Amino acid sequence: MGILRKVIKISRGKAAVDGAGVKLVRVIGYNDTKDYDPFLMLDAFDSENPEDYIKGFPWHPHRGIETITYLIHGNIEHGDSLGNSGSILDGECQWMTAGSGIIHQEMPKPSSRMLGAQLWLNLPAKDKMTDPAYGDIKAESVPVIEDDGIKVRVISGNYLGHKGAFEGKYIKATYLDVELPANREWSYVDDPENTLFIYIFAGKAIFDPDKSTESPQDLIDEKQAVLFGQGDRFWVKAAGEDMRFILLSARPLKEPIAWGGPIVMNTKEELNLAFSELNNNTFIKKGSEDF
Repeated sequence: MGILRKVIKISRGKAAVDGAGVKLVRVIGYNDTKDYDPFLMLDAFDSENPEDYIKGFPWHPHRGIETITYLIHGNIEHGDSLGNSGSILDGECQWMTAGSGIIHQEMPKPSSRMLGAQLWLNLPAKDKMTDPAYGDIKAESVPVIEDDGIKVRVISGNYLGHKGAFEGKYIKATYLDVELPANREWSYVDDPENTLFIYIFAGKAIFDPDKSTESPQDLIDEKQAVLFGQGDRFWVKAAGEDMRFILLSARPLKEPIAWGGPIVMNTKEELNLAFSELNNNTFIKKGSEDF
């Protein structure tokens, strides 16, 4: 059966406004880096009102991280300093390696519902200044594993022998999108040393098979991130209604972090240098590299 991962932290997130005026929920962020290492930030968005998001995220820089934008529903147009441009649509993902420096924009377009998340993934110190690169993950390339009503979309990593649509070069992160029908159970076996957490888009759940009743104190509701301790088995049961969540897992870096806005380095000196280069127009170092 393995060692069950237990809930060690619940992050409810806070309503925030970012970019040029985009309303979102900052689920994890600056104060959570030690617990969620190597995951730095998770912003979730869910709105049926375009006024909440159409102002978007105009041109801005990044260095030292990867940004992963996944849409369940919606339309986000993007462009970057490498010359890439296009749209992220339903079930699609953008996996961008900022590396030594990139400038990009993300501009959501009106849709019936904007539902998804952006994840920031740290880069190891040795790879902070790697060439920037861009990964475009189309919905049709994402494996969908169905078993008696349960659907698992494998964005990255491996699930039951099915390789994900993408594999990171620097952090081998697993990214799953799981749809779990009401009152059904699901489990996932993982490296016990990995950091593992989920974000619940819809529904509520219990995470301990020894709980004989679904009492209110055992349930964890939607719009929250749930972090689990060490173990090799994750288990969940959807309580009373259908559930949808993303699961993220990766080996922690355990490296120092110096974080300033859109730039994440390892030392204050590296951070100061990055902002100095932004000011004197020497921030962009290298061109694109194909994934």
